[in-house]
Amino acid sequence: MAGAYVHIPFCSHICYYCDFNKVFIEGQPVDDYVAMLIREMKLVMASHPDETIQTVYVGGGTPTALTPAQLERLITGIRAALHFDHGEFTFEANPNDLLTKDKLQVLHDNGVNRLSIGVQSFNDEILKRIGRTHRAKDVYQAIANARAVGFDNLSIDLIFRLPQQSREDFLSSLHKALALDLPHYSTYSLILERKTIFYNLMRSGRLQLPSQDVEADMYQDAIDLMEAAGRHQYEISNFAKLGYQCQHNLLYWQNEHYFGFGAGAFGYIGRDRYHNFGPIKQYLAPLHAHKVPVIEHHLVPLEEQIEEEMFLGLRTRAGVSQQRFASRYHMTIQDVYGDLLQRLADQQLIEVAGDAVRLTNQGQFLGNEVFQQFLIDGQLI
Repeated sequence: MAGAYVHIPFCSHICYYCDFNKVFIEGQPVDDYVAMLIREMKLVMASHPDETIQTVYVGGGTPTALTPAQLERLITGIRAALHFDHGEFTFEANPNDLLTKDKLQVLHDNGVNRLSIGVQSFNDEILKRIGRTHRAKDVYQAIANARAVGFDNLSIDLIFRLPQQSREDFLSSLHKALALDLPHYSTYSLILERKTIFYNLMRSGRLQLPSQDVEADMYQDAIDLMEAAGRHQYEISNFAKLGYQCQHNLLYWQNEHYFGFGAGAFGYIGRDRYHNFGPIKQYLAPLHAHKVPVIEHHLVPLEEQIEEEMFLGLRTRAGVSQQRFASRYHMTIQDVYGDLLQRLADQQLIEVAGDAVRLTNQGQFLGNEVFQQFLIDGQLI
């Protein structure tokens, strides 16, 4: 069984922090893209006829930048090409695409059962500062419309460590988010990625960000408030009521297989990690010739598989299962990392509890530093 990620690279505006593969939608061949995206799914799945798709996640870009008719064609095509008739089916959305119910109705009527809405902040000044075009009032309208149409599995994203953001401001956004009583929330610290407006501003000394201490306080506030509200942390950045964890993202964190469809998408099937062409024209050209649009294949060696098992599993609060590790790799975690586990445990960054190896609360704040220590120097076999 596997998941499927479907990439829609079109946006009606470009946010200052975003480095995902995206283009401004005006003048783009959107209808052709949807048609070729469905063709890609059919071509790929013809080579994997026995693979069952467990979850589908449509991200971007902004999937809800499509028209209702385009959305319907896309969803119908996904269901037919992937033989996907049940399971978690997520669409990313922007609040200002949901101010009327037409797109929501198409999504719901065609079996989409989970929405992930990019809110980022409830402070209108900060939203302007980061290049978002929606305002806080739009979030409330979008959530009300989604509920009216029949959606109950809703998630929103918040970002902290934003330019000129105070701890009090982020606390305010957290409280307003939780007052919506949604089953799932994601909170991410701002990362300055290359080729973004914010990265260029940082390089020129014109980006004022909160200090690392304030950032840590913001993250702790999120953990504490979410837990108090019954939204339990199940991954470094994600919180949910029991039964509402994102099943698609859990596939990633459990190092399971997934197909990637669309411009710039990545997939991981068997030991094959592959990458599609990113530019729209280069993505479409092979599909017009009925060929898959893959630019690169990488056969993942054992050492890299094990490293990723640790990096990804340690992101979750459940941690890495020693039993599962042994059954997958025919060796124990102790065989590979025995001395390191002891050293990190002595530093109170990880804990070994029964079957699980997981980050401590302190380890969560130093996750990237901890993960780097699981890189394997040399070959295991």
